[in-house]
Amino acid sequence: MHMRFLSASLWRRTKGLIFLVLLSVPAFAQGVSLANLNDGPLNSGTNNSAPTGHTLSNTGAMEHSIVSGPLPEAPSRHRFWDTENRALFTTVAVLSAADFALTRSILQHGGKELNPVTRFFSGSTAGLAVNFAGETAGVIGLSYLFHKTGHHRLERVTPMLDIGASGFAVIYDLNHR
Repeated sequence: MHMRFLSASLWRRTKGLIFLVLLSVPAFAQGVSLANLNDGPLNSGTNNSAPTGHTLSNTGAMEHSIVSGPLPEAPSRHRFWDTENRALFTTVAVLSAADFALTRSILQHGGKELNPVTRFFSGSTAGLAVNFAGETAGVIGLSYLFHKTGHHRLERVTPMLDIGASGFAVIYDLNHR
């Protein structure tokens, strides 16, 4: 009986994780298309009026010139507290607060904390509050580190992963009250 419960619980977690991964796939689809990287004309027809991209200078040396079409723009620098980050961090804080409230309620009614890290702090309400506030601050701090080092995709993915994990924890807590 106990093993069947663990198996069912593991299967629900796996389904939830697969669902969250599928939801986060669009976040990784922000790359530049290879079709936008135009190095020159692609048609090999008989029309030879297109420039070749090389010109002969006064000294006889070959110079490279821009052929056709604009190059894709470099990713623009954004401020750390832009609209997207504010929305992500607000969602992180709200889900962390919900997870705190549900975890505290479950622990007060004789439940057990499943997360070994949070279990260390679950002896008191203040300890639990420190754990969830530290989680939120840690996500924001790690995102800021990624922002400062130019890893802007990781800057956005970090809170998204925490939103997925906290969302799963909240749903799990609501189903096991």
